[in-house]
Amino acid sequence: MAKDYYKILGVSRTATQDEIRNAYRKLAKKYHPDVTKNDPQLAERFKEINEANETLGDPKKRADYDRFPNGSPFGGFSTGAGAGARPNIDLNDLFGSIFDTAASSRTRGQSGANVGFGGFGGMPGQDLEQGVTLTLQEAYTGTVRLVTKGTRTIRVNIPAGATDGTRVRVAGEGEAGFGGGQPGDLYLVVNVEPQDAFKRDGDDLTTEVKVDVFTALLGGEVEVPTMGRPIKLRIPAGTQSGRKFRLSGKGMPSLKRHAESGDLYARILITVPEHLTEQQVALVEQLKASF
Repeated sequence: MAKDYYKILGVSRTATQDEIRNAYRKLAKKYHPDVTKNDPQLAERFKEINEANETLGDPKKRADYDRFPNGSPFGGFSTGAGAGARPNIDLNDLFGSIFDTAASSRTRGQSGANVGFGGFGGMPGQDLEQGVTLTLQEAYTGTVRLVTKGTRTIRVNIPAGATDGTRVRVAGEGEAGFGGGQPGDLYLVVNVEPQDAFKRDGDDLTTEVKVDVFTALLGGEVEVPTMGRPIKLRIPAGTQSGRKFRLSGKGMPSLKRHAESGDLYARILITVPEHLTEQQVALVEQLKASF
């Protein structure tokens, strides 16, 4: 009878791949030779854990195992004397291979770089995430955030053009490795606060520009706010409320296209006087009649 790999890892047969990976990591830490001081019985347990993860951690091997739990008739999981026989496993190769996968393809360095007690590969630390909030102005110019880790303060540069969900990687500042494994990374996850004056859409911005009715009728210059200095915009006579004017390159810096920026759209909002004198009312009535 083949070993019950689900039972060995302490997970159900419906467990997700993430649940299997997390269960393996916890057990591998607990029974790693660096912790157990090479106790023969616990070393055997450690070997079983690796065998279970080698099969269940690979979706294809797991599917085959679920179909042939007592050993595939084509070789499957059992090697040697028959169904259920223990596979021939090089634990050093297996441990290193699994940890490379768990570390999300992080480069591990030269051969032998992650070797711990007794020749077993070290376990890399997990990546960590930390939220960071920026104003729109900080996202426009780029900024710095100070992150405290233990007794150290880490200075992290947030690039210009950061958006909601932008992840800034700080290499080696995640969870500490185990048994000689490399530390994980720290990721700052950006959240950009909205700003009343501007509406953001990717790298483009839209702002409302109030224009008095007379300038809208006759045409003229209006001042448009930008993320830098305000600029002058000439609008034609007869400009309607809601019309948008595009100011090329006056939007947000682009993270993907360096040295480029989005556009700024100035949306015209026509205003009218709220209080008129009797003489002004008469003049407006005269103007109205002329149309």
